[in-house]
Amino acid sequence: MMSDVLQKVAERVVANLGGAVTSHVIAHGELTITAEPSQINEVLTFLRDDPECRFVAFIDLCGADYPEREKRFDVVYHLLSPYMNTRIRVKVQAADGDDVPSAIPSFKAADWFEREVYDLYGVQFSGHPDLRRILTDYGFQGHPLRKDFPTTGYVEVRYDDEAKRVVYEPVKLVQEFRQFDYLSPWEGTKYVLPGDEKAKS
Repeated sequence: MMSDVLQKVAERVVANLGGAVTSHVIAHGELTITAEPSQINEVLTFLRDDPECRFVAFIDLCGADYPEREKRFDVVYHLLSPYMNTRIRVKVQAADGDDVPSAIPSFKAADWFEREVYDLYGVQFSGHPDLRRILTDYGFQGHPLRKDFPTTGYVEVRYDDEAKRVVYEPVKLVQEFRQFDYLSPWEGTKYVLPGDEKAKS
């Protein structure tokens, strides 16, 4: 059973890594390990190289923001072991301004993922060879996926086809206003739709 496999992996990781792993939980058929940020490469290297783990595929690295916490950011690593047909999630927590060691020594694929987390959340990755923005514009200020990022007061960049150049405009978050006339076949029809004749009145 998959939960037994995950429990064995969790026990092996905790037994071999000691204080590098602060907690682990199995929920919804997935194992999540929380690690000390300073030892993230030791944890990732063990998971990659241990013959009973072999999490050799680096799937993803992302961020999450919890501004009510002292260590507001989670950096989340997702790994896959094709040998065991299972995944593992490794988390580290970081306060605003804390450095998290780059995972590139363990998985070269972490490069652009770390740039994305830096760009969108502002998490610094020490030892990263080229930590710069990857999704926002060169002169962009702030980190747009932080929960406290304002929705107004910034500028956005787009290519204007009429002017044939890049233009800067104030950020506008406009939600489309939908007005229903109730004349569509899905709402307020005056006739019986096929299949509705079977419904009880």
